[in-house]
Amino acid sequence: MPGVNRYAMYSDETAPPLAVMVEQYTPLVKRIAHHLVARLPSSVAVEDLYQAGMIGLLDAIKRFDNTKGASFETYAGIRIRGAMVDEVRKGEWAPRSVHRNARRIQEAMRAVEHRTGRDAHDREVAAELDISLDDYHGMLQDSMATRLFSIDEMESPDDHIDLSAHDRGSDNPLDELTGDNFRQHLAAAIETLSEREQLVLSLYYEQELNLKEIGEVLGVSESRVSQIHSQAAHRLRARLREWL
Repeated sequence: MPGVNRYAMYSDETAPPLAVMVEQYTPLVKRIAHHLVARLPSSVAVEDLYQAGMIGLLDAIKRFDNTKGASFETYAGIRIRGAMVDEVRKGEWAPRSVHRNARRIQEAMRAVEHRTGRDAHDREVAAELDISLDDYHGMLQDSMATRLFSIDEMESPDDHIDLSAHDRGSDNPLDELTGDNFRQHLAAAIETLSEREQLVLSLYYEQELNLKEIGEVLGVSESRVSQIHSQAAHRLRARLREWL
C-alpha cells in the first residue's frame, strides 16, 4: 500500500525476515543513490553509493526500534544517506585547496555584508578576495561538489545526535531542543537570501530537480545554476557561522 510503513505493522515478535525487508527497501536505496550521484563529480560511481547504501539499510534494520514512534522508512532513509555521504567523504576527492577557498569565500561574504548591511554581490566578493570575477566563479564551481551536501547537513546537524540517542535509548530533551532551535535559525537565514537563491534551493532540495533542469526553469546555463547554488550555500554558512 503506497504511503504505508509496512514495517510498523509488525511487533518485535513478528518482524518480517531480513530478506523481506531488504527486498522491500532496496528501491529506496537506489532512489537515494541516483538522487545523490546527480549532484556529485563524475568520479563518484552510483554503484559505490548503492553498495554503501545497502550497508546503511542493513544497519537500519538491525537498529530500528518501532516503539520510538518514527517510521522505518524515515529512519532508514537517514541511515542509508548517511552511509553514502560517509563513503563519498572517505574518497577524499575534494582537494584541501577547495575547502580552504570555500572558507575564504565565506569570510569575504561576511566582511562585505557586515560593511554594507546587505547581500554581497559577486563582484564585491571577488574584490574582497582580490581576484577577478572569472576566478571567483571558478572557485564557486570548484566548491560546488563540497557544498552539495552543505544544505542537507545544515538542515539536520543533529541527525547523528538523534540516531545515537535513539541507539542508546537516551531521553535527553536537549538534543531535540537544539535541533529544533537550529532549524528555526536555518529557516530564518534562508528567508534572508535573494529570491533567486531561494528558488534555486527550493527547486534543488524540495522539488529535487537537477542543475540542468533548474537551468531550463530559470533560463540560464547549468554552470550559472551551479554558481548560484554554491554561493547561496556559502552565504548560509557565513550567516550561521556560530552554529557550524
